[in-house]
Amino acid sequence: MDYANVRSLEEAARAVLDPVHYDYFAGGAQDEITVAANEAAFARIGLVPRILRGAARPRLGTTVLGAEMSMPVMLSPTAFHKLAHPEAERATARAAAAAGVTMISAMLSTVAIEDIAAEARKAAPGGAEPSLWFQLYVQPDLGFTEAIVRRAEAAGCRALVVTVDSPALGRHERNDRNDFHDLPPGMRCENLRELPGEGLRDLGGRDSGHVRQVVLSPEISWDHIAWLRQISDLPIVLKGVLHPRDARLAVENGVDALLVSNHGGRQLDTTPATIDRLPIIAEAVQGQVPLLLDGGVRRGTDVIKALALGATATAIGRPAVWGLAAAGEAGVARVLDLLRNELDNALTLCGCASPQDVTAELLTTMEGPHQ
Repeated sequence: MDYANVRSLEEAARAVLDPVHYDYFAGGAQDEITVAANEAAFARIGLVPRILRGAARPRLGTTVLGAEMSMPVMLSPTAFHKLAHPEAERATARAAAAAGVTMISAMLSTVAIEDIAAEARKAAPGGAEPSLWFQLYVQPDLGFTEAIVRRAEAAGCRALVVTVDSPALGRHERNDRNDFHDLPPGMRCENLRELPGEGLRDLGGRDSGHVRQVVLSPEISWDHIAWLRQISDLPIVLKGVLHPRDARLAVENGVDALLVSNHGGRQLDTTPATIDRLPIIAEAVQGQVPLLLDGGVRRGTDVIKALALGATATAIGRPAVWGLAAAGEAGVARVLDLLRNELDNALTLCGCASPQDVTAELLTTMEGPHQ
């Protein structure tokens, strides 16, 4: 079966997923107001095309923190891919690498970062080095945190994406109703596995290690960002920035990029949609660091709207999971193809030759008079 758009892949995924696991992926915090707001906010923004621009067929490529991507769409970190498909993050990594987009590998993945990187290298076209970043929850045990960072570095990850909106876990009432709080037998967060001694780089020792529980702590602070800067030369991206004061502090603290995100509506409910917060964050940082955005991106037109409001690139979370559940690696590839084709078409209709040509003059509101 072919899939016409991302929503059709969600429908296909829902048909094959265990309902409890579908609820885990689809759900959010409490009343899920923010989950709905992320998508609804894009619908309130309209595009006003320019004509007779003489633009050639769009070139979709862009670069973020030195990573060349075939289009301004990345894969945002999402946990527990093995709940969606037996090939889990391996399949996701292959699809992302083959498509030439950056995958932000989740710390809470069901496949170890070393294996994810190996699969990505297999699929990268022409033997190119895939663009793989690593998402990190800083743990109160800094020794263990450093061990995870070293594994990400050794695997070839090009940036650390530090999730900073999780001093505690959001209340997921769907999970509570389903009594879903642990992975099924045989599934583990492989990046939380303690490897013995110097065996941190010894994949043969991984199976014998104890798997820790992730610890979310309100004590994590800017001091921990400074500590990360001291122990690693990888660029640091802060994920979960929504307040302009925090954005300015991030720049002052030497952060390399910001990912404007509300965790897909999974942390604090009634948090505003990310696309609504993007302009004020862009104003706060004044182009000093790249801005990325996730939350509610479902169409190529959504990508253009984010670019017009100040983003360098966007990221998708749930759509990749829907593709994975529906058809494994091919399903993730289909999601990326759909967004690529929609973006190409929308750029053409807007008279833009590249993502860099997109400006705010293309935007209007769907609730007020068109300009």
